[in-house]
Amino acid sequence: MHPDHTTPMSTPPPAPSRGGRRLRNIVVTMALGATMFAVGAVMLTPGGNTAPHPAGHGRSDEAPRGSIEALQARVARLPKDPGGWAALGMAYVQQARSTADPATYDRAEKALRTSLSVQGEGNTDAETAMGALAAARHDFPAALRWARKAIASGPYSSSAYGVLADAHTQLGHYDEADEAVQKMTDLRPDAASLARASYAFELKGNTARARALMQRSLAAAATPADKAFAHSVLAGLDLQDANPREALARTQTALRTAPTDSALLETRARAYLALGDTTKAVADYRAAIAIAPLPHYLLGLGELEQALGHRERAAENYDLLRAQERIREAAGDPADTDAILFEADHGNPRRAVALAEGTLRNRPFVAVHDAYAWALHRAGRDTEALVQADKALAQGTRSALFRYHRAAIHHALGDPEAARRDLTEALREPGFHPLHADAARDLLQRIDTTS
Repeated sequence: MHPDHTTPMSTPPPAPSRGGRRLRNIVVTMALGATMFAVGAVMLTPGGNTAPHPAGHGRSDEAPRGSIEALQARVARLPKDPGGWAALGMAYVQQARSTADPATYDRAEKALRTSLSVQGEGNTDAETAMGALAAARHDFPAALRWARKAIASGPYSSSAYGVLADAHTQLGHYDEADEAVQKMTDLRPDAASLARASYAFELKGNTARARALMQRSLAAAATPADKAFAHSVLAGLDLQDANPREALARTQTALRTAPTDSALLETRARAYLALGDTTKAVADYRAAIAIAPLPHYLLGLGELEQALGHRERAAENYDLLRAQERIREAAGDPADTDAILFEADHGNPRRAVALAEGTLRNRPFVAVHDAYAWALHRAGRDTEALVQADKALAQGTRSALFRYHRAAIHHALGDPEAARRDLTEALREPGFHPLHADAARDLLQRIDTTS
């Protein structure tokens, strides 16, 4: 998965939280046929249905039902239809998340504001979509406010509870997130709610339950886009469980029916990397970037090219990342973890610290704690870094990268035994990073040699 979504590793999860205990029952409940988390607004539209895929197919003389073109035609015919404007706004949110086009977020907000101007009270669909838009922009306090407003106007909206769960998760309110996911699943046990439940368990390091729930999400998926998303997540879990061949087989199968899904291509690239086939890994990264130049794709390819000694090619990807960062700064949006890690490793660590501190104020999520820890380490502030690294792993998240970061911090603080433990865990996923995996092996060898 995206680094921001965490990449679990094999450590035993902590004692389950109050919300976690309730979530554990979902596996049994679903097995009996009665009545769970994709970051942001994935598979979420007003009314609790799956999101319309922006690249749907239909007759050449008619826009596919649910497509952006069809929704635009609908609001042109019915300009006073709040539901039409809300659906169009959510479709724009989904498109922006998959294309990395920030201008599409502005179109989404315009459509949603129009919906709210037509119907200012009780407009659950638009309120939910505004929350999803805020989450997509990483303004999670605003996402939380919109989600609560949507639930007040539509207490039986599973989609509103999905946005609530997303906001609580990214704000570090993990018990509250679990409660929101449970409510969402109780209201509508569909692909979106089951994906959120899956991620809730993944954050706690319970990849077995995460996998079981994502398999159910796949079975419930109603669109090719939802199916592709589930396959990508499942392949990511395969990689985390050190099974790159299974991840490769899964992504290859899924790409036969979704050949232009950038997430599947990026996940297959990581599977190829774990198997040592760097030529195919580079090709898949390039194909994913051609579809959607998302920051973590650019960073992944840049660091792979750097590891291969292709400095000029690496620099091309890094230049694109810097250009995206300038756009972010101009918009006043908070930095994502990709930007923080990139600045820490390839730019100015002190600036990376400042970026992380700005992001952490409104997003105290595990991945942000990890990025902050790494920035502090690279800036030579290891005592502070260890505090943040411990917070990043406090939920039990099985992230090889998080473990490597903490190992390097432990080593810098003169604790080789703690570093060895974290390195051993990190290297259970031997291809976890194009640069840091080799660094982890080198560090472990140095520790073993000197002990």
